[in-house]
Amino acid sequence: MGQRAAIYCRVSTGDQSCDRQERDLRAFAERGGYEVMGVFKETASGSKDLRAQRGKVVALARDRHIQVVLVTELTRWGRSTTDLLHSLRELEACGVSVIAQTGLQFDLTSPQGKLFASLMAALAEFERDLLRERVKSGIAAARERGVQFGRQPGQRVKAERYTARVLRLRAGGRSYREIARELNLSKNTVMDIVKRASPAAPGEDEAA
Repeated sequence: MGQRAAIYCRVSTGDQSCDRQERDLRAFAERGGYEVMGVFKETASGSKDLRAQRGKVVALARDRHIQVVLVTELTRWGRSTTDLLHSLRELEACGVSVIAQTGLQFDLTSPQGKLFASLMAALAEFERDLLRERVKSGIAAARERGVQFGRQPGQRVKAERYTARVLRLRAGGRSYREIARELNLSKNTVMDIVKRASPAAPGEDEAA
């Protein structure tokens, strides 16, 4: 048999099927003389970070169980330009290349692969620059509209989130320590919430 290969198929939504990709790649593997070690199918959008099946393919590469990964097209394997370049380099370290159904082999040790990696790196940097510019523009526009970013002076985000529950439990006769234990807060936080809600409230139970 020829090189050991893993077939990787991906669709973006649950109403799609990997069947066509698998069928085409099995035929491609047979024509190319590849020994298919496994077929890995996944439903995940292009932006989704977690891909369990792709992780299994990478694990096979690390363990030297495969020599190539077969995909219908590179967009099935990479989430973005940066992710694609990173994953190709990770596979390269394992001696594994990605081969698209068109027959293009993305082996970063070859002259073609090195040129491809250089172009991908430039595109990845371009993508990062665009993202940074969009973020800066978005923040500037939001500030012009009066939006404030970050925690504001005097703001107690955690305390405000628990105020209603703390006061309800306190009204029911629960001690500060019991409330803190139930809500996984410090006793001082509970006391501070009660004090701010009722500044004149006595501290008879502060040691409880």
